[in-house]
Amino acid sequence: MPHPFDIEEIFPDDGDHPVRLPRRQAGNSPQGVAVTLLADYTLRTRAWLPSAAIVALLAESHVSLAGARTVISRLARRGVLEGSRQGRRSSYRLSRSAAVSLSVGGSWVMAATTTTQAWDECWTLVAFSLPQERSAQRRALRGQLRWLGYAPLYDGLWISPHELTPKARAQLTQLHLGAVTVFRGRRVDLDAVAGRDPLDAWDVAAVAEQYESFLRRWRPLLPRIAAGQVDGAEAVRARTEVMDTFRRFPTLDPQLPLRLLPAGWLRGPARETFAAVYDGLADTAERHVRAVVARFADGTHADVRAHTTADLLAGLSATEPRGAAPAATDLAESSPSY
Repeated sequence: MPHPFDIEEIFPDDGDHPVRLPRRQAGNSPQGVAVTLLADYTLRTRAWLPSAAIVALLAESHVSLAGARTVISRLARRGVLEGSRQGRRSSYRLSRSAAVSLSVGGSWVMAATTTTQAWDECWTLVAFSLPQERSAQRRALRGQLRWLGYAPLYDGLWISPHELTPKARAQLTQLHLGAVTVFRGRRVDLDAVAGRDPLDAWDVAAVAEQYESFLRRWRPLLPRIAAGQVDGAEAVRARTEVMDTFRRFPTLDPQLPLRLLPAGWLRGPARETFAAVYDGLADTAERHVRAVVARFADGTHADVRAHTTADLLAGLSATEPRGAAPAATDLAESSPSY
């Protein structure tokens, strides 16, 4: 099954340019909105939702009727959703493989934006060489490296300040036997003219602007959340949008060492603001989703349940009640995707 999200949603394909700028996060794709929406309220239970309820919820996020139906159809064809029909009524839920991928991805997003690791001042370098006619394979390798937190210092030389984990090693080995070499070591300083700073592999200024834009968008909502002034439909829209945007940050800024970054780096404030919006609106949004589903189906819909950032960090598994021990999940089986 294709992953619910693609790396190209975050980094547009710009050929062999050594630095790929992050795509502006002003708009979220309808498919991304739909997957995030379903994951936010059914990831734990894989609840069936009437297609009419999904369409109605997407309409509240400004997805047209025709666009919502197209999104559902495409996600079903991709294996992200599975469908069921009773008479004229159709329902959909996340496929099991999609739920596993989203659960792993959600935990990864939370861990990558929460954990601060000590840095030994060494860099991991991944060098690869693929012939021009194997462009699809080269593009897949670049996407995999992006997910693993690497960036291109030069076209065929990608770097990360973190060690290559055993799971990442397994992924690279499976993808490209004989085409990749990995090193780890310290940088040797040259003069300012001849040497290129490894940090230049990332567009730090552009990443900083993404954080600033995120905070400008979401901080003004916090007083209204605290005062209970956000209604159900707005709460669902806000949680969907804030997740669909925030999940990109671990790839844009993959735990780069703070000592290398400008003073006042906004990773922490962005994480705190995200949690305040996502967790603060969870109960209101859950009640609204249940009410919308109730318009199109019978029952109390107790299997529609919002989760929090703490739930995501701990790990979610299908049918797992809130507070239960998380199920172990092998990251090597699924790229981060929430």
